[in-house]
Amino acid sequence: MSMTPLAYTDSLRIGTIDFVSPDEIKVLLDIEAPDGTALNTGTPRSFPRVNSYVLLPSDNGYLVGQVEWITIERSQYPKRTGMQDFGLVDLPYPLRKMSLNPLGTLAYKDDDKDGNQRYEFKRGVSSFPTVGAPVLLPTKSQLRDIVESGENQRVKIGTSPLAEGAEVKIDPDRLFGRHLAVLGNTGSGKSCSVAGLIRWSLDAAKKKRREITGNPDAEPNARFIVLDPNGEYANTFKDMTSARIFAVEPGKGVEQLQVPLWFWNSEEWSAFSKAKEGVQRPLLRRALRSVKANKKNKATSKEESLIALRKYLTYRLASIQMSLQKGDIQDESTKFGYQLKTIKEDLDEKVVELNNNNLAEIISSIENALSEVFDSFTKSSKKIEYYRSFRESLVTPIIDSINNSLTTLGGATSTEELNEDSPMPFDGSDLVIHLEEIAKIENATQFTSFLVNRISTLLSDSRLSSISGNTEHITLESWLTKYIGDNKASNGSVTVIDLSLVPAEVVHIITAVIARMTLESLQRYRREHKGKTLPTVLVMEEAHTFIKRYKDDGENQSSAAVCCQVFEKIAREGRKFGLGMVLSSQRPSELSPTVLSQCNSYLLHRISNDRDQELVHKLVPDNLRGLLRDLPSLPARNAILLGWASELPVLVEMNHLPDDHRPKSDDPDFWSVWSGEGLSEDEHSNLAEREVNWKTIADKWQQNDVIATSKPEVEIKENIDAAPSSPVEEYDDDIPF
Repeated sequence: MSMTPLAYTDSLRIGTIDFVSPDEIKVLLDIEAPDGTALNTGTPRSFPRVNSYVLLPSDNGYLVGQVEWITIERSQYPKRTGMQDFGLVDLPYPLRKMSLNPLGTLAYKDDDKDGNQRYEFKRGVSSFPTVGAPVLLPTKSQLRDIVESGENQRVKIGTSPLAEGAEVKIDPDRLFGRHLAVLGNTGSGKSCSVAGLIRWSLDAAKKKRREITGNPDAEPNARFIVLDPNGEYANTFKDMTSARIFAVEPGKGVEQLQVPLWFWNSEEWSAFSKAKEGVQRPLLRRALRSVKANKKNKATSKEESLIALRKYLTYRLASIQMSLQKGDIQDESTKFGYQLKTIKEDLDEKVVELNNNNLAEIISSIENALSEVFDSFTKSSKKIEYYRSFRESLVTPIIDSINNSLTTLGGATSTEELNEDSPMPFDGSDLVIHLEEIAKIENATQFTSFLVNRISTLLSDSRLSSISGNTEHITLESWLTKYIGDNKASNGSVTVIDLSLVPAEVVHIITAVIARMTLESLQRYRREHKGKTLPTVLVMEEAHTFIKRYKDDGENQSSAAVCCQVFEKIAREGRKFGLGMVLSSQRPSELSPTVLSQCNSYLLHRISNDRDQELVHKLVPDNLRGLLRDLPSLPARNAILLGWASELPVLVEMNHLPDDHRPKSDDPDFWSVWSGEGLSEDEHSNLAEREVNWKTIADKWQQNDVIATSKPEVEIKENIDAAPSSPVEEYDDDIPF
């Protein structure tokens, strides 16, 4: 005999409400309520259970509560009709109580094709039940409706062990569009979750695109850029033939990591060179503007040469007009005279280089002005030459002659392009030359000598030159195509940038440049396409190293602070330009509060450290903190998903990721190497032991392999005798010689 709906509902009752507040509801469990396994919900399941769900009837359907704690209250006098002594006296009986966190409302939606009721879960509670109201166990279908609720749940990431294995799906727009933080201890499955989210999202997008287009070979138009400081992801996506891998040491399937020096902006150069705010930074910025306007790279065509000349003249015209406007031409320190002298010397070179006589009028007007104000005097038997202050009548012909030349060449270029932060190609050695020239003009050589030496020394480091030095063949277009992705992501959806061997002195700068160039390219994409964005996801592993909280010292910004500021800008503004961010960290307490507060979704693995737990507790609402008490005891592959990407906080057992798809972050296998147990065997049934050849490692470390394989020994000996000593820049001071 089947049960009536009312009788079935009554069979699901487990207790009554004893206390109600906006953030907590206390329940007094019935004596007949299950104390281990509930058999009346369709399938046997554990009850009561911390973090599981129960239902409370309300005006809009059911209020969904999550169990925070369960306890037993013993009393010396009876509180309710319960166990009786032969029907005469009520006896004291231990009462079970539990506390619930109100999560949202489960409202009736419709019936499916089989006639089963369907419900829809929504966050927020408009009306609370009253004391004495019943508390019900959800059925299996109701549990699934709770966990699987929400619109556009397109990507399955795991199942919920507390909801009868209900599928946990996410909306990629919510997960990646408003930034995600994946937090957890080492070994908790954090890196596997990051790799899985990328792979599962791409698989779902690929399947849907092939359904829509009918093309069985269609690939998703997606872009993931993984910044990998430990080299864990190099083989994670190797089965995806279009994945691009970049590293300091290229190899099979791995390209040379290259981030040109001319990508760096003035803040990054200042942090790299440790330039001081007072004199050094302004001079460094002027040197960057000068070297980019007067770049030494040989143009590949006559048209490019003319464009470069127009940019140079536009830049110089703007600087002269600015000096005239500010009254710098009347400065008795003669700086303006040396500025004109430098321009004349540059133009003399360009006349020869370009065979262009349009510059003769400019050179003549500058020579006339300089001859008018040139003077000298003798001090201590030494002749000192200088330039007196200039009259406006001497400067006006120079401005007119530059305007005439620009008109002949096709007009001035946009002055917006001629700033120190524009990615215009130049050589590092040219920057040093321009910096020295400007320091002489400003009579500030004594303030820049150490700065010049620092830049020269750092640029001579062979480890840096392989990444940022030899980049003559790189254009801005080709770099964006390779690192962010070609049209329709035809060259692949995943870019892995291995930072593991990048020198410690510049790893923060390199990371900052890559992140900033990604953001700025997407900003310009949106401007060119009338507000449409190009969705891209930037993944930062070991985020606590690169997005570390810093002291706000505007005068002396370290490279780590500059790197963190780039990610703070992405956290604040990236969403508007289609740039999502995924942070993976084992020390959330060390992360920048600005970046962490901008993350709208969190995937929390096991966290044991007290400081980290305390910080995570501050990130979530008070009524959800009970759920986070489970963090120290979470097993591997299990995590708590909460925030914008999930309709409700849910415990997830992440999908299984095959060994060859996992990042190489496994614990060291000491016992297998020590004993041989579990080691694989070769074709001759011999154990694949971990053999060591330190000579190979030492030769590569000391760069002996480059010398040994380049030329025969006799030829090397002859060249050494005939040639001067090797330049210092072939080696760096950290090579163990």
